[in-house]
Amino acid sequence: MFIRKSPKIPRTVWTLGYVSLFMDLSSELVHSILPVFLVTVLGANALTVGFIEGIAEAAAQIVKIISGALSDFFSRRKWLILAGYGMAALTKPLFPLASSVETVFTARFLDRIGKGIRGAPRDALIADVAPSDIRGACFGLRQSMDTVGAVLGPLAAIVLLYLYHGDMNTVLWFAVVPAAITIILIMAGVREPAIKARPRQFRSPLRLTFLKDFSKHYWWVVVIGAVFTLTRFSEAFLVLRAEQMGLSVTWIPLVMVVMSLFYALSAYPAGVLSDHVSKSYLLAAGLVLLALADLILARADSSLAVMCGVALWGLHMGFTQGILATMVANVTPQELKGTAFGLFNFVTGLFMLLASVIAGWLWDRYGADMTFYAGAAFSVLAMLLLMLRKSHKRVTS
Repeated sequence: MFIRKSPKIPRTVWTLGYVSLFMDLSSELVHSILPVFLVTVLGANALTVGFIEGIAEAAAQIVKIISGALSDFFSRRKWLILAGYGMAALTKPLFPLASSVETVFTARFLDRIGKGIRGAPRDALIADVAPSDIRGACFGLRQSMDTVGAVLGPLAAIVLLYLYHGDMNTVLWFAVVPAAITIILIMAGVREPAIKARPRQFRSPLRLTFLKDFSKHYWWVVVIGAVFTLTRFSEAFLVLRAEQMGLSVTWIPLVMVVMSLFYALSAYPAGVLSDHVSKSYLLAAGLVLLALADLILARADSSLAVMCGVALWGLHMGFTQGILATMVANVTPQELKGTAFGLFNFVTGLFMLLASVIAGWLWDRYGADMTFYAGAAFSVLAMLLLMLRKSHKRVTS
């Protein structure tokens, strides 16, 4: 009896994992202190923070719909990936130079545009090079390495804030170095598969007739992804909740460390598990974790309680984010994967904007606890949608 050996994870997937690691180190060093910088130094309120985060993240997701389609048309992903990471690297000096909310908004917006340019082509390239029977593991590995960077970034922020006595402007300059390293890695280590015949003309994903090319299974994934996004507003509100509970500026980045650590520890195992069990079960588990996190954060009366909620928040991301990407890859044809990821991210981007603005409005109008109670309610709604999808599949099968 011969045991079939699983294929190895391709070099390009590993390289893209390291690229994600260094860029997230840079971005999360900034993101872990930016909400507090906005509120305490620049005088912004929670709604403004939600608006900035929502617009920035939505812009990233919306741009993906065009970059994904372009990567399908040209059958080339690498140069769009390089352009996206390059733009993000160039924006990093704007954060320490910022002296107004408007400057921060511009920097954050351009940084996320860079993320939008690279996101769909990167995911599509992983789908191109990953063997089908370990595709979940490949997406999970990239997601885990991305999240390792998200752990190291806030840790670096804590150390630097301590060394520079809470001087956030000085600390923000250190984000420039790891961002520059990502450009070198892409140039030297990313390889694309052989070029396949490209479509005869560019097929705009914004044309209604083009949407018919995708199956109903794909659209179910899009709907589920949209509702999931509505349940998960910006992590900036986790940082603000910790600050509200009295955590000092030096230790505020610990929020992102805890969240990203639990995210990193769960993303790859969840990806591997998704190759063997129903993805719906894993998504349901993630929703339960998110609802619990929201309830704990709503009722938190100490920094320790906030950290417990943040840990569960990180676990829920590990159980959902890479799996949603795998689901998109599994229900779309090879020649449309970039467009499929772009369209998926376009829809979820709109819901990310809505979620963050609602969270900021609730925070200012009714208090922080109501923001998290609303998140728990949306988690229940997403759970009902998953149950509906499962029952629909049983009826039609």
